[in-house]
Amino acid sequence: MLEILDTTLRDGEQTSGVSFSAQEKLSIARLLLEELRVDRVEVASARVSSGEFDGVKGIAAWAKQKGYIDRVEVLGFIDNGVSLNWIHDAGCRVLNLLAKGSYKHLSEQLQKTREEHVADIKRELATAQKMGITVNLYLEDWSNGMLNSPDYVFFLLDNLAESGIKRFMLPDTLGILSPTQTSDFCKQMVERYPNLHFDFHPHNDYDLAVANVFYAVQAGIQGVHVTINGLGERAGNAPLSSVLAVLHDQLGLKTSLREEKLTKVSRIVETYSGIRVPANKPVIGDNVFTQVAGIHADGDSKNNLYCNNLMPERFGRTREYALGKASGKASIKKNLEAMGIVLDDESMRKVTQRIIQLGDKKEIVSQEDLPYIISDVLGHDNKEQHVKILNYSLSLAQGLHPVATIKLEIDGKEYQATSEGDGQYDAFMKALRRVYKDLKRKLPMLTNYSVTIPPGGRTDAFVQTVISWEFEGKQFRTRGLDGDQTEAAIKATIKMLNIIEEKI
Repeated sequence: MLEILDTTLRDGEQTSGVSFSAQEKLSIARLLLEELRVDRVEVASARVSSGEFDGVKGIAAWAKQKGYIDRVEVLGFIDNGVSLNWIHDAGCRVLNLLAKGSYKHLSEQLQKTREEHVADIKRELATAQKMGITVNLYLEDWSNGMLNSPDYVFFLLDNLAESGIKRFMLPDTLGILSPTQTSDFCKQMVERYPNLHFDFHPHNDYDLAVANVFYAVQAGIQGVHVTINGLGERAGNAPLSSVLAVLHDQLGLKTSLREEKLTKVSRIVETYSGIRVPANKPVIGDNVFTQVAGIHADGDSKNNLYCNNLMPERFGRTREYALGKASGKASIKKNLEAMGIVLDDESMRKVTQRIIQLGDKKEIVSQEDLPYIISDVLGHDNKEQHVKILNYSLSLAQGLHPVATIKLEIDGKEYQATSEGDGQYDAFMKALRRVYKDLKRKLPMLTNYSVTIPPGGRTDAFVQTVISWEFEGKQFRTRGLDGDQTEAAIKATIKMLNIIEEKI
């Protein structure tokens, strides 16, 4: 069975601006080995720092207790046993030894002969064997080695094939290979050394990492290296989510990994790393299981005509149907069905028309907006509108705190409050909280606040504010659209107030 090594905690942490704490590393290692069930994890580089040592030591202690210690690997160097001692003292048993896989790296960086390099590697191997540490060998810059100095690569392998190295790891260090080159070079390795185990370690500089994994596996490679969310140096590494889908669906291979855990692990790593996952990233992006065109929603209702094998349920997700200018009756009907709302044909036509109008203004209409649109379009006397803003005044002056005065109507009664804040919206929210405090009612906790404008950067562009809330253990989002950022946020907040009033 093909082995999957996840290097999020080592190579992924080389992403600019990413640094995991010891506790975060342990948490990610647990998720990778216990929930996702990857075969191996590379958790650090030896000798980096005392903090890194403590983090690896914590992972090793946990892994040893769980029986995973032989699946925890650490990158180390040819340094007369210094890395080996670091790894041994941390409690690990597997060294991924970094050697030079191209003659250019050897001659210009190490300034040694190939015979000297082999001797240095064998010396580290002998020390590792005495310490009971398994060694895998990285051939750094192997892709350039195969392009420019294949005789050097074969010299290394010829001299190390019987040395006790468990795996030979073939990095496309600079992400330069095409799929055809990957296939050719991997076949050469596998056919020349049929008794050796080879891993392929791709980088994504040309956005070919996943394609290169496909061809490497086809060529007979026995292990591939990935990261969660494609984290890694420069353009990153091959993302586990895409690789797993390709292995299972395109190549028909079985792995030990649990697809349904991918989204959960992706979101946690996204939070810890601070690197947002693009909305259109395959498998794990926010939008990849969202149909926009109305014809697609219609087709999904007719034997899933617009679905492929990447069904969202496989990855712990559900299919959604976006509402906007491309929406048709089928998209809107899907969303209404999810909310338990049924409309006649004429009402559906009117609601569809209004959603298209909003879409032309670039507003994203959420499922939570539908009851308000329906009430407005169909003239239901705004029965759902428990809370209305009657007036508000916002002031901003240099050297003074912003001030907000608001007047609300809640179920026909008027309330007014004034408050200062660190910004205009903060002042508005503090005034609002005063009203709700007097009423002895709770308000949700604001958990995320994002602002977007349409492409082009015009000063008169609409501003869309999306606010995430948490209320009574449940999370939801509201949106507001306006030419002013603060007013857009206030509109989103009024939507939130009406949602919670329904629940009180």
